[in-house]
Amino acid sequence: MPSPKEIKEQVASEAYRRGRLAVPAFAGGFLYLLGGIVASTTLKGAPTVGLLQGVAPAFNGEVNPSVSPRAGEVKFISHHAFPLIAGSVLSAIAVIVLTLVLLLLVDATRFRRPSSWAAARPLVLVGGIGLAVLTIGHQAISSLQTHSFAVGHDFSSNAVDKALTKGAANEITEYVDLIAGLALMAAMIGVSLGALRVGLLPRWMAILGCFTGVLIFLPIGGATLEVVPSFWLVMMGILFVGKWPNGEPPAWQAGEARPWPSAAERRAELGEQRAAKQSGKGQPALSAAGADIAPAPAQPASNGRSRKRRRKRSARG
Repeated sequence: MPSPKEIKEQVASEAYRRGRLAVPAFAGGFLYLLGGIVASTTLKGAPTVGLLQGVAPAFNGEVNPSVSPRAGEVKFISHHAFPLIAGSVLSAIAVIVLTLVLLLLVDATRFRRPSSWAAARPLVLVGGIGLAVLTIGHQAISSLQTHSFAVGHDFSSNAVDKALTKGAANEITEYVDLIAGLALMAAMIGVSLGALRVGLLPRWMAILGCFTGVLIFLPIGGATLEVVPSFWLVMMGILFVGKWPNGEPPAWQAGEARPWPSAAERRAELGEQRAAKQSGKGQPALSAAGADIAPAPAQPASNGRSRKRRRKRSARG
């Protein structure tokens, strides 16, 4: 168990790191969403090849036409290389910020629970840095390949495949990108669950963090579902700046694990509170002023009857 001095130093160090990461977390959330919007909006203008256009050369007897139906798509990507690279740079910056946020959660969790997953930190570093570098590198390689295609003389289907997917450079970046994405996804799920166990993240934020890791690895839905990772980063910025609704999780200031109660524990607590209300506990006590008021003195009985009796006695006598 850490000493009170060590706990105090750890809490102060975490507060300093949280203060420095609050604004970048805000910005990272918006940059991730903006990068996805820039890339998806740019690619929406690319010419598409339908089924009939794709099989048209075969109907005309050309097994390997000199100009592929997808040649226009490759030239479009080459001519719009700058916005695509800019979008990848924005996304890479957001991934770097996400990596720093996860490292803070890893360190805070391991201090409160030393038996936490030891592989979390290496996976965060490998996955975060690798994915950020490959996000820019893959787009840069794609821009070079498509530019070579656009200024060249070979517009066949093989040349199109080489410019877009095939080729040594494209294949290497795709495999490394897959490994980095898997590492970051596993790290984010492990870190979110570990932070939940010690009480650093609310339950819904931990679940959202796991979902964010999956969406970063499998960007299904395009820019629509990129709102989820962006929202998670923005909420972490709110947590780090100390403006969390209903107060921040107590584990941050305590420097020790304060697990969130389970659903069964919350139901039991609510049952105890209801039972206490029904038994009369918790009712407001009488005020001290009311308790100190003395009852009004009784009025003396009327002496009219005793006077009448005296008069009767004197008359008889």
